[in-house]
Amino acid sequence: MTAKDFNIADMFEMVAGEVPDRDAIVCGDNRVTYQQLDERSSQLAHFMQSRGIKTGSHVGLYMYNCIEYLEAVIACFKLRAVPINVNYRYVNEELLYIFDNADMVACVHGREFIPAIKEIKHAAPDIELFISVEDGFDNDLAEIDAVEYEASLSGQPTDNDFEERSGDDLFILYTGGTTGMPKGVMWPHKNVFVAAMNSGGHFSPNGPCEVPEDIKTRITEHPLNGIALAPLMHGASWWYACIQLLAGNKLVLNHNRSLKGEEVWDIVEKEKCNTVQIVGDAMAIPLIDAYEANPDKWDLSSVFNIGSGGAVFSVAKQDKFKEIFPNCFITNAFGSSESGQMGMDSGEKKTEGGLGNVVKSDFMSVIVEDESPMRHANAGENGIFSRAGHIPVGYYNDPEKTAKTFVEVDGKIWLLTGDAAKLEDDGQSISVFGRGSNCINSGGEKIFPEEVEMALKAHPNIYDALVVDTPDERFGSKVTAVVEVREGTDLTLDNVQEEARKHIAGYKVPRELHVVETIQRLPNGKPDYKAAKAYALSKAGLVA
Repeated sequence: MTAKDFNIADMFEMVAGEVPDRDAIVCGDNRVTYQQLDERSSQLAHFMQSRGIKTGSHVGLYMYNCIEYLEAVIACFKLRAVPINVNYRYVNEELLYIFDNADMVACVHGREFIPAIKEIKHAAPDIELFISVEDGFDNDLAEIDAVEYEASLSGQPTDNDFEERSGDDLFILYTGGTTGMPKGVMWPHKNVFVAAMNSGGHFSPNGPCEVPEDIKTRITEHPLNGIALAPLMHGASWWYACIQLLAGNKLVLNHNRSLKGEEVWDIVEKEKCNTVQIVGDAMAIPLIDAYEANPDKWDLSSVFNIGSGGAVFSVAKQDKFKEIFPNCFITNAFGSSESGQMGMDSGEKKTEGGLGNVVKSDFMSVIVEDESPMRHANAGENGIFSRAGHIPVGYYNDPEKTAKTFVEVDGKIWLLTGDAAKLEDDGQSISVFGRGSNCINSGGEKIFPEEVEMALKAHPNIYDALVVDTPDERFGSKVTAVVEVREGTDLTLDNVQEEARKHIAGYKVPRELHVVETIQRLPNGKPDYKAAKAYALSKAGLVA
């Protein structure tokens, strides 16, 4: 028997051995028990192993929410391979970038995406294995020489006879960040288990695990049913999935391709969900609207927690949920793909304009980065929200960004999250303000303005363009374009959106368009985003 480590596959196998007959995952009409999930993941792992996937191999996951997504994740972990999340919204250029940058050698994908893969396959020659998951589409597997998912499992052993694993094995999470193209955040298993999953102590009175075997005693006696509403390709949803599975709970996935409040409450009622995990107001608003339009339609008495992370969850929307669910507690977590969970908002806003407050600790601080050497903020000072301890080891294939984000202060490595923050006068609490860069966070999706600007400038009638964020009731912020039009031409919003979709994913496309006579730039030639945003907020030059 091999030794166990703080490796997610090791801990999952121990949990599955304890509660084999419990429901593990439900997605639409499909469900698997813990034993079935363990066995099917092992079968997939054995198949991939037979096709050359081994320790350190990078395997893309290119699917909508489905049980197979998590089977593939666990299969990779069993083999000590590295799963790579692929955003299913990406189009040609973005897709090619991530397939190439991540050095993938295999990809588990929805059958729907065969045409998209075919377009970029020639430029990613290292990918030798495609495993296609049935999703209702009938694209020809032969176009990319793919193996059908269920066929790959057929005849494979269910044994867990894999090599000894390590808590240092990697999981790589690609995130939009503030640099345009995605960045691969390299998380060791143990670090992400501690930083994003509370070391297995999320639901247990026994607290965090001290040794890997403790995970068996953190299994809840009465399993909690929790629904993750974000796509599994996002870190927040993937972490929540692991929290549920390592606690022996039932994970419910939203099997629909979009979020509609009525459909979500249908699932919550059917599966008697106790916890609902959302991403800020972008999800809160349709859920609230659906409930208020149909107040007597569902029995939602099972719900006792609504938790948010990854985007702004306004006090107004939290209060509305409290009205709907008076016996429910609301949680609002701070964190990012690079940081894991950095604490829960206490609900107290100590500084005007802050998103909330968390407690300062030996591993949570505010770093003043515009001084050399960098230092910790003193009481009352502003800086960057930062974390030490169990953090990622850097960005994959990007030492320059790694050096800028993971810095040494007073002999300890700190992650600079990019969120502006203030160490309050009490020296014990941190007020968080959000992104200190031009990065736009729209409903939890992070969008880099320059990438959108490049797409806009591909339009034949656009001479110059700047992209800023403006307020949006549902998504917190929306992508807004301020453009200078070529002489003798005009634009419509629909026309601009149509052209932009040829170059960038739909969620990055501007939702509002303003025409200005001349784009303002600073004396050094850099964009004057402040002037562009003021122009947009004034509603000047608005184009329908």
